Amino acid sequence: MAIGEFGGVPAVPGNLLASTPLYWLYETSHAALSPARVFADATRLAFKNPFNPLYFTTFGKSVAAAAELFERSIRRYGRPDWRISSTLVGGERVPVHIVSVWERQFCRVLRFERFFEHAPRRPQPRLLIVAPLSGHYATLLRGTVEAFLPNHDVYITEWRDARTVPLSEGTFDLDDYIDYVISMLHALGGETHVIAVCQPAVPVLAAVAVMEADDDPYVPISMTLMGGPIDTRANPTVVNKLAERRGIDWFRRNVITKVPFPNAGFMRDVYPGFLQLNGFMSMNLDRHIQAHRDLFLHLVKGDGDSAQKHKEFYDEYLAVMDLPAEYYLQTVDTVFVRHALPDGQMKHRDRPVDPRRIKRVALLTIEGENDDISGVGQTEAAHRLCTNIPAERQSHWLQPAVGHYGVFNGSRFRSEIAPRIADFVLSMGHGQRTRRNIGGWSKTPKIAGAANGAIAAADQRNGATPGFAARKAGH
Repeated sequence: MAIGEFGGVPAVPGNLLASTPLYWLYETSHAALSPARVFADATRLAFKNPFNPLYFTTFGKSVAAAAELFERSIRRYGRPDWRISSTLVGGERVPVHIVSVWERQFCRVLRFERFFEHAPRRPQPRLLIVAPLSGHYATLLRGTVEAFLPNHDVYITEWRDARTVPLSEGTFDLDDYIDYVISMLHALGGETHVIAVCQPAVPVLAAVAVMEADDDPYVPISMTLMGGPIDTRANPTVVNKLAERRGIDWFRRNVITKVPFPNAGFMRDVYPGFLQLNGFMSMNLDRHIQAHRDLFLHLVKGDGDSAQKHKEFYDEYLAVMDLPAEYYLQTVDTVFVRHALPDGQMKHRDRPVDPRRIKRVALLTIEGENDDISGVGQTEAAHRLCTNIPAERQSHWLQPAVGHYGVFNGSRFRSEIAPRIADFVLSMGHGQRTRRNIGGWSKTPKIAGAANGAIAAADQRNGATPGFAARKAGH
């Protein structure tokens, strides 16, 4: 999930002109394999037809399994659905509607709006989950959302695939990312708790520092940083060492290419998803090979439950998106090469980013004992930077026996990490700045920028949508 999972990316000799055709070759090969995908799928259906005598034989099941495995290996996986239609609140099953409440060129914020017959007695803090812009879609945090939905009003960022954004929409870099976070918090109108999962830890911390420096009334009540690369010099992982050793010019020459026709983002410079996927898979290649071997055996044996679990995981894991080149390169340089934030050298639009300015926002950091992306101590470093947050409003948790993914998903996250975050949110004063929503719990909060001219001007400069447009998110 981290921005720097580039350890297995193959080097392309030469410069940008040499790497540009790589995306075009990928698109051409994908189109050329279309007949093979159709043939493989037809073969699978033929050998799974009960009217075929071979359907009942080991040979027939093996052919069907091999055809399915081949088709899945050369398929392009699109953005997965959220598949969240309800949640259990205090023993009551309530419907959940997903609506878009804030939108820009490269991102939108989704609200998982719950509709109650009776307002819950337990406080329902507002959570903004900032999903990583690092290759996978926000749906990878489906389990994170589901864990918080019963007792929280949950919002999440959903980043757009850069290849779908026309070049006329402009560029997107780390400064824009910070502006987006600030605008989101303005739109939510205060009383918000923000959770940054992995890569967003740096821009979220920077955004809060900028807001505190401006004495912004809409700073979040608390921020939770989970497995984020605040200071990658602490217990550096293979990924961290690789970035520092190669430097920013290597990445500019070898992993940046242009989006080919006929994509909407034609000629936009991106770090393409298929190169990211190469890096993701290469980091644990043996495990992925074994998982697909197990899938073949499950299909032959008719173990539908195990096969379905595999498919659900890899349908999500293999769905990747392109990243804007400006954002990717600036993030690698700022976070992984220069370590600008912990060194006190990070700037946002020529303004210093000083975490010492943070005083009103509570801080919780979460790390995984076996995290091989953001090593132990990298996220905890935020406490050393935020020296003016009172000690009673700071907390750190190192979760035993989990890796990077386990920090925000899985059984240990649900049973041990999520309850700690929920307790921290409640204990840090939910409701101290509360304004009651008129008309019940299902109402969407209104934008509060009009109360502060500077905030309204900043949002206008950043192109924010005024107010909330409760558009259906199409899931």
